[in-house]
Amino acid sequence: MIVFVLKRLGLALLVAFAVSILSFMLVRLTGDVATAIAGEGARDEDIRLVRETYGLDRPMIVQYVDWLFGLMRGEFGTSYFFKSPVLDLVLDKLPVTLKLGLSSLAFALLVAVPLGVVAALKPNSWIDRLALGIAVLGQALPNFFFALLLVMLFSVTLRWLPVSGSGTPWHFVMPTIALGYYVAPAFMRLVRAGMIEVLGSDFIRTARAKGLPKRRVVLKHALRNALTPVVALTVVQLGYLLGGSVVIETIFALDGLGYLAYQSISHKDLPVMQVVVLILAVIYVLLTLAADIVNAWLDPRLRANL
Repeated sequence: MIVFVLKRLGLALLVAFAVSILSFMLVRLTGDVATAIAGEGARDEDIRLVRETYGLDRPMIVQYVDWLFGLMRGEFGTSYFFKSPVLDLVLDKLPVTLKLGLSSLAFALLVAVPLGVVAALKPNSWIDRLALGIAVLGQALPNFFFALLLVMLFSVTLRWLPVSGSGTPWHFVMPTIALGYYVAPAFMRLVRAGMIEVLGSDFIRTARAKGLPKRRVVLKHALRNALTPVVALTVVQLGYLLGGSVVIETIFALDGLGYLAYQSISHKDLPVMQVVVLILAVIYVLLTLAADIVNAWLDPRLRANL
């Protein structure tokens, strides 16, 4: 198990290093940063001065090496737009994104697990078809469009929920639903398939033959075994929710990392863009690593095949 973890950790570090290179290079392909900082109508002398001041006139590889060694020393740079340390900005916004990601994951599980269980208990029935229809709709409906529908219903028409901000728990209701509903179908299909497989196994037939109550057979024996692969998927989906919150946070003006990423992109704020992309990518890589470790712990065959 230790060898497996070390190999996966080494692979995760390589992925994080590759992501740092890509994030650094791709951010600089979005346009002339010096011109964006100097502003529209800036003179060539002003643009050249900006390049010299921020070190943008140096070769790309030199800029990357300096940035990477700065990260290793804990120096994340200073925001061009906000005029404050990037690390302070990120740490200030991260709790909002974590809150949104965790609440969306909880909503997805609360919707998907019961639907998957009911669909498995009555396969090919109207309940099963309804659950599968909800799953297909969740995958086909873009989360930004669904978010706008929620705004039209609960904010504009019914006036029940606030449109934007992150000051109260009510501000997180619609973003949580919009983001969580998009990942719920994956959980629902996995629970349904796992339950159908487990319900047809020998130990379930034995439990029924002993006269155990149906509810106990389903919840204690079948569901416990069917949820094993869901644990690993939960970890991976949390990484997706954290990284995929940019659009939802922008729509609802939640003051998190996603909205910070949108603001930094709008203002060509290189230091913030680079660090936000890198942190979200590293979080996703670490969560994927955790999922691999959980899978290997649950299934020793994965460790043997490595």
